[in-house]
Amino acid sequence: MFKHILLPTDGSELSRETAKKAVSFAKECGARITAFYAKPEYPVTYYGEGALIDPTTPEKFAELADNQANEFLGQVEQLCQANAVPCTTVAVTSDIPYEAIIETAEKSACDLIFMASHGRKGITGLLLGSETNKVLTHSKVPVLVYR
Repeated sequence: MFKHILLPTDGSELSRETAKKAVSFAKECGARITAFYAKPEYPVTYYGEGALIDPTTPEKFAELADNQANEFLGQVEQLCQANAVPCTTVAVTSDIPYEAIIETAEKSACDLIFMASHGRKGITGLLLGSETNKVLTHSKVPVLVYR
């Protein structure tokens, strides 16, 4: 069975529900979890003259992204601790989350990626989230999608 599960999170409600199921699954399998968060790159198009938003320095943006990563990964870590499931956390900076997810799964020798599909409404309910779909399409590591 599975021994090392990569659990990507974005802090959303569906992601938190997925984490609960992943921890339960890991506990049943005797697996450990690596919780993963992809921090966004600094949006250079929003910086400088003509910016549409209040510009933040790259350092401040990175600090905010780090804080968010710590919050979201901390939630998974607490859930794992409460269920006696071994857990490590990884946060990387990437604007291409699916590539970062796959790369982390491979580097960490994970044998399963357990991830959420995003919310479903109308016709888009028939489709998987774009990042989830890209992971499914490109990953050599098996992927379990929770909806």
